[in-house]
Amino acid sequence: QGVAHVTLGDRALTLGAGEHCDIALGQIHRLANRGEHMLEVVEIQFGNELREDDIVRLQDDYGRQ
Repeated sequence: QGVAHVTLGDRALTLGAGEHCDIALGQIHRLANRGEHMLEVVEIQFGNELREDDIVRLQDDYGRQ
């Protein structure tokens, strides 16, 4: 639900409910909810190794490490 504003490298996408984008391994990306309504995102990872400890944050508006 909601509208996702996604930046993939130099491309900007606006995705509504039921739409998707593929983010390649190592691709710089950003996700934003600029709307008034709640944004619900389903993230699906696949591959031989699925980890969260390899995330490199280039910019973070929320102070996460």
